[in-house]
Amino acid sequence: MIAIFDVGGPLVAYVLLRNAAGLSTVLALVLSGILPAFGVAITAIQFRRLDIFGVMVLVGILIGSVLGLTTHNPRLYLAEGSVPSLAFSIACLASLRTRQPLIYRIALEFLGTDTKKGREITDAWRNPVFQRAFRTITIVWGAGYIIEAALRLVVAETTSTGIALVCSKVAPYVFATVLAVWTLVYGERRKKLAMETGS
Repeated sequence: MIAIFDVGGPLVAYVLLRNAAGLSTVLALVLSGILPAFGVAITAIQFRRLDIFGVMVLVGILIGSVLGLTTHNPRLYLAEGSVPSLAFSIACLASLRTRQPLIYRIALEFLGTDTKKGREITDAWRNPVFQRAFRTITIVWGAGYIIEAALRLVVAETTSTGIALVCSKVAPYVFATVLAVWTLVYGERRKKLAMETGS
């Protein structure tokens, strides 16, 4: 579904709207953003909840559409993805001052508090090693999305509309995949350490 609604679909829609239908660059970009929004809506209906990443997508589309249509500047539209990414990174880093960092809360929401994995995470939270691990993970995700936001801005300002559009659709998933893999590897190592030390 990601390939259809978030990556491939918007790219194909942009090319068709721009070249076949002859629409302006900004209007083609705005209309191609309908597919990701539709994808978020389907996921929200299917799972009966709207997760933080779905919110980020919708906010990005809304900001980009308003900026694009009011300024008629395609580069501002393409830079829209940096805003929710930056907001997410700030939320991650700010949550370090709270009792539970954001990534821990997202993981718990994703797994569900009433599932076996969810209960394991809730129980493990009492362990200081586990708490430090999730704070480190939250720092890395926050820093990662600052880099991702900066990359989008640079690409939007220095490359063609087509390349910038591809980057804006692909970069979030590349960063999320890399960070998720690192989180799993790091989490397993910290889990073993916590079991070995018993603290």
